[in-house]
Amino acid sequence: MPNVPLAPVSCGYADVNGIELYHEIYGEGEPLVLLHGGLMTIGEMRTLLEPLAKTHKVIAVELQGHGRTADTDRPISFETMGDDIAALLNELNIAEADVVGLSLGASAGLRTAIQHPGKVRRLIVISSPYAKRGWYPEARKGMANVGAAMAEHLMHMPTGTFSAQWPEPQRFPQFLDKMGKMLSASYDWSADVKALPMPVLLIFADNDSVSQKHVAEYFALLGGGVSEPGWMNTQLSKARLAIVPGYSHYNLKDAPELAPIIEKYLADPLTN
Repeated sequence: MPNVPLAPVSCGYADVNGIELYHEIYGEGEPLVLLHGGLMTIGEMRTLLEPLAKTHKVIAVELQGHGRTADTDRPISFETMGDDIAALLNELNIAEADVVGLSLGASAGLRTAIQHPGKVRRLIVISSPYAKRGWYPEARKGMANVGAAMAEHLMHMPTGTFSAQWPEPQRFPQFLDKMGKMLSASYDWSADVKALPMPVLLIFADNDSVSQKHVAEYFALLGGGVSEPGWMNTQLSKARLAIVPGYSHYNLKDAPELAPIIEKYLADPLTN
């Protein structure tokens, strides 16, 4: 039999901060927000979404200009996307939720945690740095090339296909220019990361687009791996780090190891 995709319990739009934010809800249990990577949609997150929905109420979101969330005149930034997630949780009457983000979605999730720490119970960052310099130079160059010139190619991919349903489909090339500008800008959130009050899990591929040096610095900012934990009375920090072998930044979302790593983390008494 063909593998039938899991159907959402509900789906729709939330009027938040000047955009209509599309989201789908799957499963039951403790709430968990799932955020896709750049120029992706909910559909490409199935490898992670479906296992997590067995034990959680998963709120899968399409960020500004992605999929069914149409772009508007509103500027796009990591900060505005962070505000959008907090506003969505308010709209859904959810006091706090675990937040899982991949790449661009991880940056949006991190900004949610920084700007609205009371809304984020635990944060899972997949394949995303805390500062622009964390990306390898080749990755930074690729992000700087995102723009309207890519529109024709992307129209054949899910996020471009859905843009045809926008009230103003002609905005899609302009949205790509806005994305390129955001991805090219410099940022460093190290001080904010160090001050995060909630437990954080970092997940990276062993051949990621984020340098291993940066990954180690990220873990250390969260208090992980900075001292000998003790042999007889082991004291772990609230931070966790997972390196998934045999993947890159571009196919880590398809790793079947991801969901079990996250589920183990969420079940850990030290993170509750």
